[in-house]
Amino acid sequence: MKSYLASLMILAAATLAGCGTPPTATKNDVEELSLALQSLDTGVDPGEARRAAEIAYSYSAQLAKQYDVTTSPIIHNTLVNSGVKARGVCVHYAEDMQARLNQENFQTLSMLRAIAEPKSDFRIDHSTAVIAANGDGIYDGIVLDPWRYGGKLYWSATTKDPRYNWEPRLEVLRRKYERRMVKEAAAGS
Repeated sequence: MKSYLASLMILAAATLAGCGTPPTATKNDVEELSLALQSLDTGVDPGEARRAAEIAYSYSAQLAKQYDVTTSPIIHNTLVNSGVKARGVCVHYAEDMQARLNQENFQTLSMLRAIAEPKSDFRIDHSTAVIAANGDGIYDGIVLDPWRYGGKLYWSATTKDPRYNWEPRLEVLRRKYERRMVKEAAAGS
């Protein structure tokens, strides 16, 4: 059954492969993100903000190419989860974006992680990277979400994202662990 599902996913991916276009960013896109990063705090260095914005856009496109994204993010998730593709679910984008931006050793910006738990049973958790002024938390930062549009960077203030209610990653993981422990204890009774 699993190989049948994988075959169907490969067929769907092949059918939709022509639909994918490489994500591109304009100078305006980069400038808008750079200004938003600078507005996080008066202490944010404009050069760091500009470099972070350039990297966020270019690395989002690079990750989509590296992950061989040719379909919608949900279909790509299915391909990854069925073993057809190696990487490209949201947590991969978040990990890789955080790691790449951390390589810059910014002095006035810091990288954080956030998770949005689903609002309904039909959705799944979503992970993202968040960039904030040094010392601030996710609620003061900007979501950098390259997964949402298959490598085309989406960004917004964390609290202004109309699609997801972001929380600090460790808080969500702790809550999930506690729920699992309660469930296992109830099953063991």
